Amino acid sequence: MMHMPTPAPAARPRRPARLVSSLAAHSLWHEWILTLCLVIALAAVIAPLLVLLGLKHGTIETLRDRLVEDPVFREIRPAQTREYPPEWFEAWRTRGEIAFLTPTVLPLSSVLGVEPATGGRPELLDLVPTAPGDPLLLENGGVIPGADELVLSAEAARRVGVKAGDVVQARVSRSRAGRNEVAQAALRVAAVLDARAGSLARVYAPLAFVLDVEAYKEGYGAPARGWAGDTPEPYLSFDGAVLLLDAPLSPIRRSGLIINTGFGRITELAPEQVAERLGFTPSGGFAAYDLHTPGAAITVSSLRAIEQKLRGEQRILLPYVSDLKVRDAGGEPLQLVGLSVDAEQAARLGVAAPPWGGFAPAAATPERQRSVLWPAQSGPGAQAGAVRLSAEGVVGMDFSLLPVGDSAFDHAVVPVELLGILRTARQRAVLFDASSGRFEMARGGYRGFRLYARSIDDVPGLYHALAAEGIETIAEVEAIERIQVLDTGLTRLFWLIAVLSISGGTAVLVASLYAAVERRRRDLGVLRLLGLARAHVFFFPVAQGLMIATLGLGASFGGYGLLAEVIDRSFASQLAPGEAFCSLPAAYLPLAGGATLALAAFASLAAAWRTTRVDPAEAIREQ
Repeated sequence: MMHMPTPAPAARPRRPARLVSSLAAHSLWHEWILTLCLVIALAAVIAPLLVLLGLKHGTIETLRDRLVEDPVFREIRPAQTREYPPEWFEAWRTRGEIAFLTPTVLPLSSVLGVEPATGGRPELLDLVPTAPGDPLLLENGGVIPGADELVLSAEAARRVGVKAGDVVQARVSRSRAGRNEVAQAALRVAAVLDARAGSLARVYAPLAFVLDVEAYKEGYGAPARGWAGDTPEPYLSFDGAVLLLDAPLSPIRRSGLIINTGFGRITELAPEQVAERLGFTPSGGFAAYDLHTPGAAITVSSLRAIEQKLRGEQRILLPYVSDLKVRDAGGEPLQLVGLSVDAEQAARLGVAAPPWGGFAPAAATPERQRSVLWPAQSGPGAQAGAVRLSAEGVVGMDFSLLPVGDSAFDHAVVPVELLGILRTARQRAVLFDASSGRFEMARGGYRGFRLYARSIDDVPGLYHALAAEGIETIAEVEAIERIQVLDTGLTRLFWLIAVLSISGGTAVLVASLYAAVERRRRDLGVLRLLGLARAHVFFFPVAQGLMIATLGLGASFGGYGLLAEVIDRSFASQLAPGEAFCSLPAAYLPLAGGATLALAAFASLAAAWRTTRVDPAEAIREQ
């Protein structure tokens, strides 16, 4: 029996992937009418989606850009005047939603006269503080002004008649002691803002200059600028006052002393309680009462109100301060007795009259405020020269006392006005100027603020956060929220249409590729006989799907570009330079291309799987 030799298998192609891709391309070209229909069908799905996405993005971004560029929509303004301590600004500057925050002053203190250096009529402009990072200036053609510079709004520059680089004369006027006073400063115009920064005539200057203007208008001086004026002296505050009378008060009179005087309570004191509050024990025979307001400080006006109610009667009113923390140069705690009485009062109290006399809060000189009677047992060294002390408060303070004699008490005696100043320093920042020997009141807070959010999306959150602190503000929250609602609605609409369109396009591509495999079963069988593996023919419909998707993408991008140009030209009259109603960011294009190719590859999987089921024997049988 003769055996026929077994035919040798066909040699496998060396580059099957390249061969399959070439065959897939030739097959599409052979059926170019069907391919063209698929490309048009795919473009008809993708192009409208690109246009819809471009309209969503272009419209929303145009509206957002207009809001962002308009400083009104990123600004949050206080609706009422209140005091904001420096700690409040430090805490809020740490919030990431805030792009810029600086204090402001009272509107009545923010009027500044500006005239050209060459002379002319001064224009009254609104003075606004600025600081590094001010977006209103930096995003509208301005710069942050230096110490002797300012920035003008477009309207302010027009009124004054100056431009960037010119020198202007700033004039600050006030009325003090019945006479008008004017201070001047030469400042350089660092920049003029674009008109979109605002239509008001405003001057933007560093905060230090604005505070000097405010202080000058309030009657104080600015020594650094050569502006004369008073020094802001700290007010006196006390924890209470001891009232000494020759006869006890009736209950009705006791109640009358706390009506409209600022005191909240009056209690009778035993001699040891008087000594505890005053630091010494007066001679006997007095009916003693403690006047105070729990949880609050007592001011000079309350003391005057008591004196007015008791006028015509023999009385001694001695304010006191409790729990005052003072240390000497060595860091040891030091107890001070506050006593300001005249000779007659001292005689009635049975004590030596202090050299500084009676209580005089308004006429105290620096030397009088820091006078001290030092105990004789402390040694001659302490009495010879100034004694250095430190006091705790909002701001730590070092100062010196000036010995003027000996004290008969076990503790140092100082004017009670000094204790009132140190009591105030526990609530407000008080500084000691060693050069003048004066205590000066530091700024306790500011009357407003300028706040700009990082973006318009941060404005509603900041608005509600400020409202939670009880701060009423003005912001364009409703306009911003309308844009956000529109953006959310358009996004949902886009995805609904996209899902419907993509589903239809995917179904068309799946059916077309699957039908193409059915038509090419014999050809695919021949490819298997020629040596291509299942994995190679599996790639055949995948390659066709990617090619069709690529051609469809090219047609879609072309159609989108044409329609976007038509839309933008149709609304050109409503658009500013650089704006577009239909536009896509460059990053969207590769994203859309990658998504389309991935979808085409996925749609071809059913047809690719069918190619692996084609039996090579079918090609032989059909032959």
